[in-house]
This record gives sequence, C-alpha cells and structure tokens, in this order.
Amino acid sequence: MSAICAATSDEQKIGSSVLTAGRLLQLAAVPIFIVLAVALALPACADEPLFGFIYATDLLPQNKWEAEQWVTLREGRSQGDFTALQTRTELSYGVTSYFQLSGYVNFAYASAYHNSPSGETVPPEIFADYPMKDPNALFSQFRFESVSLEAIVRVLSPYTDPFGLAFYVEPSVGPRTFELENRVILQKNFFNDQLVVAFNATLGFEWRLLPGDKTLDPTEPDFKNHWDQETDVNFGLGVSYRFIPNWSLGVEFQNEREWAGLNPFNSSKATNVAWYLGPTLHYGGQRFFATLTALFQLPMAQDWANKWPDSLVVRGITNADDFENFRIRLKVGFFFN
Repeated sequence: MSAICAATSDEQKIGSSVLTAGRLLQLAAVPIFIVLAVALALPACADEPLFGFIYATDLLPQNKWEAEQWVTLREGRSQGDFTALQTRTELSYGVTSYFQLSGYVNFAYASAYHNSPSGETVPPEIFADYPMKDPNALFSQFRFESVSLEAIVRVLSPYTDPFGLAFYVEPSVGPRTFELENRVILQKNFFNDQLVVAFNATLGFEWRLLPGDKTLDPTEPDFKNHWDQETDVNFGLGVSYRFIPNWSLGVEFQNEREWAGLNPFNSSKATNVAWYLGPTLHYGGQRFFATLTALFQLPMAQDWANKWPDSLVVRGITNADDFENFRIRLKVGFFFN
C-alpha cells in the first residue's frame, strides 16, 4: 500500500510540474499570435534582428527606441522531467548610428525531476545556488535572475563596407550572480541584402555564489559559501534568406565550450563542449518584428570534467547543468518613432 501511495505521489509531482510548465508556455505563446496578427498588415523594416541566438551588426538609427521581449524554453535531459523558461524584457536606444545601448530585466523558472544520468534531480545552472536536500524530490522554482546593460559599437557596416564588424559587451548583476559577456560580431550580405550571414565569437565570465558543501573536508575551499567561477567560449554562425517580402528563413549553429575558473587557455580546466543546430524564422514589419528559433543539441558533446562511468554525456548528448536537449527562443519587438 505504501509503495502504491509513493508512486501516486511521484506521479502527482510530475503532473503538477508539467501543468505549471504548460501554463507558462501558454502565456509565452500569446505574443506570437498578437505579433503575427498585427505584423501581417505592416511593411518591412531593415533594423530588426534576424536571428534568435546570434547577433548581427544592424543597429537602431540615432535617437530611436525599441522594446523587445525574449522567451527562451530549454527542454529535456537524458531522462525524467526537465523544463527551464527564461524571459528577458529589453529597452534599446540608438545613441548614434553606430552605438546602441540596451537594458534588460531577466527572470527564470525551472522544473526538474529525476533528470540526471544517475536518476537524481539536478536543477539547471541558473538555480545552482538552491541546495537540494533530497535528490529524489521535485525541483520547481521561479526567480528574478538579474539586470543587464548591453553596449554595441559598430565599426564597419555591411551596407557601405565589404563586411560588417561590431563589438559588444554586456555585464549582468543579480542577487547571487555576476556575468560579463563580450562578443565580436561579423556580418556579410549577398544578393542585394537578401542573404545575410552572421558570425559571433563570444567570451563570457560568470561568478555564482554557491552554498558550501558540508560533506567536504572543512579545509576545502568549497566547504563554505563561495563564488564559483566559470568561463564560456561560444562560436555561432547564422544564415538567413529573405524568401518573400518581410519574411526570412534561415539556420543557426552554435558551439559552446566551458571552463572552470577564469582562464580559457588552461586546458586542464575545460569542462564541457556542446553543439546546437536548428532553423530560424523571422518576420519584419515597419513597427513590429518576430523571430522564432529552435536549436537541437547534436550528438557530439564532450564532458572533460567527469570521465566514464561518471560522464554526463549520454548517447552523445551532454546533461551538464547549463545544457539541454533542445532550446526554443521567441523574440518579439516594437519600434518607437
């Protein structure tokens, strides 16, 4: 009888988790229909982002404003239940024709249950500071993540120069986290700007305040609360083709690499490598735009931190806390006069 009750309780936990995630996804889907309904009646605008995860060198005109909403769904691990939903609310301003500033407010939700290769419940990295007292329990949390300030300077324009070149920096500060992301952005247009190719090289540094692990020796640094340090080096390539007026279809590719600590040249500190590939669809109107991108992890991952049989890679897919089977991002935006 007790075993039956325990199983029923587990099913209720999973059902509750799926229901909560389903409601959040329903709310996140509302902007798709609103934007598409309005956008179909509007002419095209050339300043909107074509990609979901990759930046291009197009910036706002001087003294122009833009409001943008991002919703990113991260779904799936090797087993069990895993859902993470992140939102970013952005306001951007064109300081000059070649310099743009943006501010973001970031929130996150996650639900996980028996999602690791070992069968234990492991929350994603954005909730790594939440101690899991029971590795068999359901994890479900919502939080304010951080605020961000983004600055982009364009040095070359793909419309007047052989190619576009821009530099990007974005610090993010939260209650228990600090991040500094830097990008080099390249863009090349072909066929009278109908075909756009963009490449990003990203270097990011992260600090997260984590609780101490009381199972360790008291002399170990991680025994007490500590700031965990991580370096991310990502390479992204996007190709987008405008197949009819206002509409573009393309593909995005991402290679993501992680290091423990703040030195990406120290090969002994390399931890994870993952590869993502997927389609992107974009609509651009005079005042509105919408971009929808889906990326799927390719079975080429590597886990340098955990060797077999403790590796987090299952069937070529990594289950490390900053990765998932697939991710979907929706961006909707509105341009002000």
